[in-house]
Amino acid sequence: MAMVLRYVNSLGLVKKLFIRIVHGKDITSLTLKKAIDLVFTNINLIRGKGYDGASNMWGAYGLKALILKDNPSQKNHDGVDDFFEQLTLVVNVVIKVLKYVEDKRSCLNNRNQMYVIWSYFKTLDFVYYLHLMLEIFGLTNTLSKHLQRKDQNILEAASLVKVTIKMFKAFRNNGFRSMLEKIFSFCHTHKIKIVEMSEFYVTPRNRRTKVTNQHHFDVDIFNTILNMQIQEVGDRFSEVSSDVLEYMATLSPCNAFSMFNKSKLVKLSKSDKTDFNDSERVYLDGQLETCYHSLIDDERFYNLKGIADLSRLMVETGKHLSFPLSLCNTFLLA
Repeated sequence: MAMVLRYVNSLGLVKKLFIRIVHGKDITSLTLKKAIDLVFTNINLIRGKGYDGASNMWGAYGLKALILKDNPSQKNHDGVDDFFEQLTLVVNVVIKVLKYVEDKRSCLNNRNQMYVIWSYFKTLDFVYYLHLMLEIFGLTNTLSKHLQRKDQNILEAASLVKVTIKMFKAFRNNGFRSMLEKIFSFCHTHKIKIVEMSEFYVTPRNRRTKVTNQHHFDVDIFNTILNMQIQEVGDRFSEVSSDVLEYMATLSPCNAFSMFNKSKLVKLSKSDKTDFNDSERVYLDGQLETCYHSLIDDERFYNLKGIADLSRLMVETGKHLSFPLSLCNTFLLA
């Protein structure tokens, strides 16, 4: 296993550094995890990782799952956690109540707590996270609503996943400056202090750091959070699973099998090697063609509403016996 470290230096430039080649007795998830743990975990270097579609990388017992189990903090961002934590404290409280509690008529402990919350809401950090979260929610809103629909279109869902990831990457690469202009304009309107981006970053609790405001807001927050979002969407809807959804959609019987695509269905058969062997795939192309014409010429298969209806009717009519290699049988009736 070749190990390469990719990092962002103090100037915000992406660098790659070859570390070493690790030899192991096999390439199982557990063996790979132990090798990575040995090199990185002891020095607390792991922050995030990317994975391809290899079987030892994904799944409940894959490399990613094993590492996240021991390093759950990789899925979190401290600034975002703090942002939402402060919001939850006042989610049902209006500004007048905050001011009242802050007043001398309240106990000292309550006044101190409200002062901390109130002070945080007046910081550039809060405004920054607020705008960034709104941008992220805006990019994911269409996909989120579509996935919650009862009459979900599989092909449209797969398309929206790809579009959402594409928009995230475009926003990460080109959106920082324009978003910062909106934030500074907001701060000017509401009289919130704006900082010089070249100066060292000072936390909301007045702790000076060794990184510039530019690096903090651009690299530590903007790029980091967007990379986490891209990875999260990619993990939930990998390129392989998105392609499978797209290929499955070609089985839809709606509108007289208008989405039927034989080449995509043949590709779909290659995604599950347990259902088809090489000799069966030789006959699959011809059987799909025959099956397609058999169904569109049979009035019993008119006006079907989805793949579930197609699967049921294939059994009722006995066509699953005539076309045993058809993908409808393999993927839906097994």
